[in-house]
Amino acid sequence: MRIGIDIDGVLTNMEQFLIDHLSKYCVENNIKFNIGISSYQVSNSFNITNEQEDDFWNEYLENYATNEKARPFAAEIIKRLKEDGNEIYIITARWLTNRDDDIGDNMRKIVKDWLIKNKIVYDKLIFSKAEKENKLQEIIDNKIDLMIEDNPNNINQLSSVVPIICYNTGYNRECIGDKITRCYSWYDIYRTIQNIKDI
Repeated sequence: MRIGIDIDGVLTNMEQFLIDHLSKYCVENNIKFNIGISSYQVSNSFNITNEQEDDFWNEYLENYATNEKARPFAAEIIKRLKEDGNEIYIITARWLTNRDDDIGDNMRKIVKDWLIKNKIVYDKLIFSKAEKENKLQEIIDNKIDLMIEDNPNNINQLSSVVPIICYNTGYNRECIGDKITRCYSWYDIYRTIQNIKDI
């Protein structure tokens, strides 16, 4: 089986990073905010402006991309999935990686270094070139059999093409469908994939 795996929100706990660091940023910059993680759009979930969100990421993105740890057991389970004979495709639309300049080169290098640092094994790393984090073409071109994703827009769109494991977050709770299976941990993901293969 060819398994596609997203990075932000799946390999990392981006939701908790935002709760911790964006609330800190807002307090330090005297920005009023509310935490209500119900939207993938950060400015909506925190009730801040798009400009304030951009300013936050300008200050915190490199720290997040470099230092945020992988979710518990992600590396262990991905290694087991490979040992079971699956192919692992890391498919990310990480901010800046679609740029064809030094900034894009730097972020792509940060991603590669982060995967090595966190012992995430894979067969292929794909940086999505599509706008608005759409990964449909990458899924089709690489004949992905199953995608692990957290972005609700991607979950809803990609589930028309492949089965989706939805990594549970506050912002994707509305995602439901015949091809969408909600999981809560990497061991839950492993059990789900084993059950799919047994069908």
